[in-house]
Amino acid sequence: MNLPIVNIAGYKFVALDQLETRRQALLSRCRELELKGTILLSEEGINLFLAGLQDAVDGIVAFLRDDPQLADFQVKSSPGDHQPYSRMLVKIKDEIIAFGVEGIAPAEYTSPRITPRELKQWLDEKRPVRLLDTRNDYELEVGTFSGAIDMQLDDFRNFPAAVDKLPESLKDEVVVTFCTGGIRCEKAAPYLERQGFKNVLQLDGGILKYFEECGEAHYDGECFVFDKRVAVDGSLQETETSYCFVCQATLTANDRKSPKYEFGKSCPYCWTRPEERRAQRVQQRNVAIRKFVTPLPGSTPYENQRPLHVPERLDNLTALEFLLGIRTRLSRSDWEREMSLGRIQINGQPITADFRVRTGHTVKHVIPAEVEPDVNGDIQVLFEDEAIVVVDKPAPLPVHPSGRFNRNTLTYILDQVYFRQRLRVAHRLDANTSGVMLLSKSRAVAAQLQPRFEAGEVTKRYWARIHGHPADDTFHCDAPISASPTKLGARVPCDDGLPACSRFVVLQRFPDGTSLVEANPVTGRTNQIRVHLWHLHLPIVGDPLYLPEQQLGQQQTLDLTAAPLCLHARSLAFPHPETGDEVEFVSERVTWHAPASTR
Repeated sequence: MNLPIVNIAGYKFVALDQLETRRQALLSRCRELELKGTILLSEEGINLFLAGLQDAVDGIVAFLRDDPQLADFQVKSSPGDHQPYSRMLVKIKDEIIAFGVEGIAPAEYTSPRITPRELKQWLDEKRPVRLLDTRNDYELEVGTFSGAIDMQLDDFRNFPAAVDKLPESLKDEVVVTFCTGGIRCEKAAPYLERQGFKNVLQLDGGILKYFEECGEAHYDGECFVFDKRVAVDGSLQETETSYCFVCQATLTANDRKSPKYEFGKSCPYCWTRPEERRAQRVQQRNVAIRKFVTPLPGSTPYENQRPLHVPERLDNLTALEFLLGIRTRLSRSDWEREMSLGRIQINGQPITADFRVRTGHTVKHVIPAEVEPDVNGDIQVLFEDEAIVVVDKPAPLPVHPSGRFNRNTLTYILDQVYFRQRLRVAHRLDANTSGVMLLSKSRAVAAQLQPRFEAGEVTKRYWARIHGHPADDTFHCDAPISASPTKLGARVPCDDGLPACSRFVVLQRFPDGTSLVEANPVTGRTNQIRVHLWHLHLPIVGDPLYLPEQQLGQQQTLDLTAAPLCLHARSLAFPHPETGDEVEFVSERVTWHAPASTR
């Protein structure tokens, strides 16, 4: 049978420089030849695994040998009926085979070699020789030489520690090291010599070269390879053996027929119930969050380049007029000082106060060595699946970057933890409000969720501790709320405002004159619950903006040491965007629901 694909593997330890130039040249040539696989480059040499048509393989080998330092570059080849790699990568690494031991330099010295034919003859003659397998444990499960010593490695970096456990008597015996293609032995064998082993040889070309020259004599099983073929037999043909890329178990045909087997996701040896997998993932996320927020990302000085987009309403104003028009906590004198220091820029160039900004411009406020105020970073993931993430947000913690906060925000922290995904906030909570928040994992899911919030199909329940005892156990407020904030940043009730409706149920009245109420916002206006309770002369305890006696404060986000705003997003219920089933998530983290004297 004529197999169209040729698989090649090869390495050479040689001092290489200009690694980035080499990387670009190799990547370009491989793409021209439509090859796929991986090439590793480092200052100690080159290591590659490639597959393609015969002419393409010949072309890349010739390209490599045109380099005087690689003129004698050798490869091992085997046939295949399909492309075992999905993409073409050329990477620059510290080592082409990770070992991490100083002074082991194969370009300068390697142990003596034994050819495959010589080893077979020795084994045929039953000469006293000890075979040492330097591969990982999951590779040995597929096959190894008869009687070979298993080092019980889960990572080649652990080879030195495994050597320490070998019998002292082995140092006086003839030891032959072997691996898949020979590259690991280039470091393993010299290390054994350094540790006092007197008669060390390395199998030239590894198992693959042995198969090519000697077949499967004295070898039990197959040889694991690091591509989609998984394993090859003594004639270098792909076998039926497969491999779980999650737990690294070797799988039989019966294993693959199991309902617990899903390519790339699970097998009978690592399968867990979906709810268990979700719980494990949530636990891993929470560990990652705690690690990332210790210390808080905004606590280390950094240059913050805050973008300020020019809207149509501020088109053609001077830069100073624009900055005053975007309503920030900075005064005219503050902005004039920032301009004088060259910190107000467009395209990296400082602008002056009389510069005319246009719609579409992005003005950047460059803040050197910024350190942000502390926040509560104790974010907890409550639930995660393929579509959504539900978190329990602490307070104070802003959701989005704004004002004094950029890195110390919920979205920045989650962006770093979920660095391969972009989570989209389905709704928002004030910085001072704690509780349940919903985020989507894709644009498609977001497109389903956000209209549900707008249509009132999501049930949101809040707990709030308020000043006063309401006359009735149930009450509501439908006062319209202003679309734009006041100078202090507050939204307030007004006749020409946006329609808004909130319903309330009294849960408990306390002796100190405060009460615990459940709030159900029917609409979703900014600060709605806070505004409506303030409007009813029942302001929330700890609110820095909506104060008793219809007063407005001047602070937005509370300091970490301040008494909390007693408003908590207790639960969220909605139809799941994929299944349509009603789901509900509840946050139990409420510490202020009763006065200290009654807890």
